[in-house]
Amino acid sequence: MSNQPRILIVGGTSAIAEHCARLWLKQQPCEVILVGRDQNKLQRVADDLKVRTPQANIQLQTVDFLNATAIQDCINAINQQGKIDTALIAHGNLPDQDQCQSDLLQCQQAIEVNALSPVLFTEIIAKHMIENNHGKLAVIGSVAGDRGRKSNYVYGASKALIDRYLQGLQHRLALIDSQVTATLIKPGPTATPMTAGISGKGKLASPEQVANDIVQGVDKGKLTIYTPGKWAIIMAIIRNLPFFLFRKMDI
Repeated sequence: MSNQPRILIVGGTSAIAEHCARLWLKQQPCEVILVGRDQNKLQRVADDLKVRTPQANIQLQTVDFLNATAIQDCINAINQQGKIDTALIAHGNLPDQDQCQSDLLQCQQAIEVNALSPVLFTEIIAKHMIENNHGKLAVIGSVAGDRGRKSNYVYGASKALIDRYLQGLQHRLALIDSQVTATLIKPGPTATPMTAGISGKGKLASPEQVANDIVQGVDKGKLTIYTPGKWAIIMAIIRNLPFFLFRKMDI
């Protein structure tokens, strides 16, 4: 069993997650466990990380992200190999709001992938970290979860669930005086494959910038990370707009 820090990344093919992995590997030698649904895509990420950091110890694990039993077995097996020092839950997709409104199956799938699945992974990882009284746990949500908007309210509602779930987990950890930290990450619109097909999206944050904010914030054990930081101010304004003003905004 290695003495290197063990970093678990769920959604290991995510652009933001990949940039986080690069930064963690650059900081120090560590074992990175990439969990995903597609072995070939995971392998491409692992190969790139090995080119950038030849001494990197990269492990790959595929699992059905919507199967609670499979998720539990996967994380149990990873924990059995050694305690998890840092875990990042990074998977999700950006559904088409109009299609979610007209096709309930797509609506269901959007909520399962963006809300249910991250919660299942987080809960089983948190269980092991609490038992070990050790670890930094982080989940990528979104600024979309701060207030429901007509353009993406199915996605936003999914991310709002992540928000409330993490708040509850943070409260639980505080009451038991645990050494485990839980961080909610709220990126603004970021230039990743997930946003590639969106028109009229304006200036997007770079995944490198977002990853840097995430790694720094998670290492410090922050409760919430808005990235880029300006989104904390923007969303505070949007959250607090009276509805008689908000209802006139086409966003």
